[in-house]
Amino acid sequence: MQKHLRTTLATTASAALVGGLLLAAGGTAVAAPSGIQGDFNGDGYRDLAIAAPLGKISGKSGAGYVAVVYGTKNGLDKSKRAIISQATTGVPGVAEEGDFFGDRLTTGDLDGDGYTDLVVGVHSERIGDSDSYGVITVVWGGASGLKSAVDISAPLPEYRSELGWDVASGDFDGDGRTDLAALNNSMPGLNIFKGPISRTGKAAGLVGIDTLDQTDISADKIIAGNVNGDGATDLLVLGQQQSDDDVYPTRGVLYKGGKSGLKASSKVAGGYEAVIADVDKDGYGDIVTGNFMEKSADEPNGGHGGAVTVTYGSAAGLSTRTPVRITQDTTGIPGTATKGDRFGWGLAAGDTNGDGYADIAIGAPGEDTGSAIDTGRVTVLRGSAKGLTGTGSISFSQNTAGVPGVSEATDQFGASVRLTDSNRDGRAELVAGAFAENEGAGSVWLFKSGTSGVTTTGSTSFGAASVGGPTGLSYFGQVLAG
Repeated sequence: MQKHLRTTLATTASAALVGGLLLAAGGTAVAAPSGIQGDFNGDGYRDLAIAAPLGKISGKSGAGYVAVVYGTKNGLDKSKRAIISQATTGVPGVAEEGDFFGDRLTTGDLDGDGYTDLVVGVHSERIGDSDSYGVITVVWGGASGLKSAVDISAPLPEYRSELGWDVASGDFDGDGRTDLAALNNSMPGLNIFKGPISRTGKAAGLVGIDTLDQTDISADKIIAGNVNGDGATDLLVLGQQQSDDDVYPTRGVLYKGGKSGLKASSKVAGGYEAVIADVDKDGYGDIVTGNFMEKSADEPNGGHGGAVTVTYGSAAGLSTRTPVRITQDTTGIPGTATKGDRFGWGLAAGDTNGDGYADIAIGAPGEDTGSAIDTGRVTVLRGSAKGLTGTGSISFSQNTAGVPGVSEATDQFGASVRLTDSNRDGRAELVAGAFAENEGAGSVWLFKSGTSGVTTTGSTSFGAASVGGPTGLSYFGQVLAG
């Protein structure tokens, strides 16, 4: 099968919620967790996980790790951090060369205790001495942050071909419990671990979905979100359509969530990245798909500068409204579409100015600066009553006034992006990663947001050493989650 390259405090059963406090079995009162998505320690501020999948751990190159920076009233605070790897106490496994721990991440409250958990798809992890690969490591959130963890492995051999190739969480059957979706590289390609998932790693059930048989798509990427506004999370599946002529065009299918689980429904624009967010504030999630290879509406192999496509949501699922295709040649968007820009490689959604509309950050890590190739750029598009347009959009590179650093060849600034409200002021800040910065050491940039959206004022950058991580080749910032 062809795959496209892209890398506690346990609440006891007798605990009771009283006046905003949890009364534990021993009688000690502790603050109740916030229940906010992305809040690992329950203090009410969203946190950030930063992957460094090529990081050297215990002397093993490419073992990988995840750096966690916690949110505070002043935003993300590098002094409040943790490094998580397979050499961390409480985390299963052994740091080994080529595990690439961290190159697949998602978050969700899998055990229902109010704390967000971190999910790592370790698809390169070899299972014992077998020919099977792939486990999913769940690092449990708690009042003291991310501490203990458990591995979830598939019960049957056919599920064990790079399990954790991609991961996403959501309540896919609408029962109020968070489920975990995971891809592997064999049939069935999509596996749903039904929530709750216990601290021992046992799921309430396991359902396999053969996306290739149902949709003719070899699944490569999954994105969770609520498109039709009901009580169940939907799942967008992106991948390559099977072909007899070795073209393998990218395609997308929306699986609608419901009481009976996920069911394939509508075709969606293909791509290699996507987010689901309400960009027109009508109460329905809109699908923004990024295809950095896009050349035309038919997307044959090759590619120009890349594009994003907005497919609007409705109560019925996908809206009858014509999808909107946006490139760097779209009116109002800074720059010019040039072959190799990879516009749409990275995508993130969040409300950057507090107006209630989801905005979209778009990474173009292949953007050149003069003769320097692949320096990278991030563009933020504004959501509005008209949907996503170029009006009011703004872009940033390392050469933008106020942004730390200098645009250098092959930095690939914007290969990862995240919009997150880490200081709880109602506005999402921009986080941008450049995994190739400093010959592959990698760095991330933090941009603040105000009433006008993302600003360079007060922007900062940091690498692995600033959060206690191993230095050198690591691809720090290749993946962001929270």
